[in-house]
Amino acid sequence: MHPTQSDSRPPATRRIRWWPAAAILLVAAAAGVAAWYWPSPQVQHRNMTLYSLGAVTLLALGVWWLAGSRAPWRARLAVTGGFLLLVAGMAAAFKFRGVTGDLVPILEPRWSRHTPPPYRATTSAGPEASDRPDFPQYLGPGRDGMLRDGPALASDWQRTPPQVVWRQPIGPAWAGFAIAGNRALTLEQRGQREVVVCLNMADGGLLWQHADAARYISPLGGEGPRTTPTVADGRVFTFGATGILNCLLLETGGLVWQRRMAEEAPGALPEWGYAGSPLVHGDLVIVSAGHEGGSMRAYRTTDGSPVWSAGSQPAGYASPMVVTLAAVPQVIGFNQRFITAHEPSTGAVLWEHPWGNRQPVVAQPLPVGPDTIVFSSGYGVGAELLRIARGDDGGLSPQRLWKSISLKAKMSSFIEHDGFLYGLDDGMLTCVDARDGRRRWKDGRYGHGQLLWSAGRLLVSAETGELVLLEPSPDGPGELARFPVFAGKTWNPPALSGDLLLMRTDREAVCLRLPVASGD
Repeated sequence: MHPTQSDSRPPATRRIRWWPAAAILLVAAAAGVAAWYWPSPQVQHRNMTLYSLGAVTLLALGVWWLAGSRAPWRARLAVTGGFLLLVAGMAAAFKFRGVTGDLVPILEPRWSRHTPPPYRATTSAGPEASDRPDFPQYLGPGRDGMLRDGPALASDWQRTPPQVVWRQPIGPAWAGFAIAGNRALTLEQRGQREVVVCLNMADGGLLWQHADAARYISPLGGEGPRTTPTVADGRVFTFGATGILNCLLLETGGLVWQRRMAEEAPGALPEWGYAGSPLVHGDLVIVSAGHEGGSMRAYRTTDGSPVWSAGSQPAGYASPMVVTLAAVPQVIGFNQRFITAHEPSTGAVLWEHPWGNRQPVVAQPLPVGPDTIVFSSGYGVGAELLRIARGDDGGLSPQRLWKSISLKAKMSSFIEHDGFLYGLDDGMLTCVDARDGRRRWKDGRYGHGQLLWSAGRLLVSAETGELVLLEPSPDGPGELARFPVFAGKTWNPPALSGDLLLMRTDREAVCLRLPVASGD
């Protein structure tokens, strides 16, 4: 008996069922477009939503391929194995170097190494007297990013670009520079040591250094200290990421005294490390370093003896600053859940005001009148203008004049000029009317960089590493020039002394000579 034609056919094979994969991708694409264009006050929230959507999409495709595709098991296992090998290869080839200010991951090849060499000896005979104004602390003399005696900067950087005086590697840190005469001071991480360095402005050579056994690192926030030294009366005050408060001699770097917050405020180390630069006021050095019952602490500058500890809320990441509001001097602390004002000599709380959404607060408060002050934060919080009023009993109380979502200063502080606020609103430069909080314009994406104002012009150190010069007004940003400085994430605040600008990242430092307008 001969076999029939049907008996000679090979067994039927099931075709791969593609439509579930197409449906998954279609739904994911629609959700991605919706997430991208959905009006949200937080760029970071949008990005996190997209990352979560991507992970869910990959998981759904994996479940479909293994359990619902009808592909031969050999093909299912081969594709799955190939995908896992690709992921393993990517992990072996690249390492995670933190995130941008918008929470975009930064990857770099694992074979790249950054080990800053020992500092070279200075080629100058030593710091000579300088006729340039000092930049003695975070954001300059007033802690507001305003250089009232700063130079008038020339705008034609095509014809006369900034000149590199020196450039050199530096240890990890998000610290800035303080400048006193021809000395430039900053903090950095060198292995297991947190180091204060004093460099010669002339050539970047090392004048002295002071090291403490301490190290802070965070997968997202990075490694090293994140504050700027403060120079006052021939001394240097530094505050490390783990809470080491040093008083050093400006001339030699010799240690005068030291306090450690791990011993004085145990359990108070913030999630992203101590980030508030020390404030010197009279004979006190004040740091934002504590939790409930002591969010701010003051020590005697002469010997480091404790003077007061006050405040009811956990310390934030902004730096304390002295302002006079309603004719009353006060130290402002920008804490995690409250704004708190302290009497400078005793620490007594003068007034408090609820703030934020429990996300980090970083940008400096900004006084804009004899009794008004603006606060701003990122993560969708926005800005508020408060008037500090004096009651019949002499007490102070804050009154909100306006609240606006138009300025969300996440990591960089903002400035005020002629009644208008200029700042980075989640990475884009914006102008807000200080009278009512209304936005005049929003233009120019500079990322989460830093700002300095000098003689009517604005310097922006963009997050990408570019230096940008603008002449902003209520009518527009007025960008004038750009100059590439770094090729990596730039979060550190710059320092300007005369025509010399110091900039740094967590890997490199540079001194630039900026062109100054003729006749100035």
